[in-house]
Amino acid sequence: MEKIINYQNLIKQILTEYERISAQVPVPDVDEVLMFDDERKQYLWFNIGWKLGKRVKGISVYIRIKNDKIYIEEDWTEEGMANELLRLGVPKEDIVLAFQPPEVRKFTDFAVV
Repeated sequence: MEKIINYQNLIKQILTEYERISAQVPVPDVDEVLMFDDERKQYLWFNIGWKLGKRVKGISVYIRIKNDKIYIEEDWTEEGMANELLRLGVPKEDIVLAFQPPEVRKFTDFAVV
């Protein structure tokens, strides 16, 4: 359980920092939103609002913890959430690049499931 709490804290730390940096260049009428759900072990960073009269919404990062591993479901960051997690000491065996098809994951250095 301590491992999971550590992973939750690391994910929230990284996403909070990314959102803080992104907020330094605000887009009028578009909000950057962080959602942390420790009970369900799901973490989301997205934007929502209006731009040029059109509704905009987009997920920047969606991560969940499942089976004691970190599943990166969506990641549109430049550096990559997996690299950030590795830098903070998460072993690659505990990171799943879930945005990749299952048959492709076996060719990465990360966990398959």
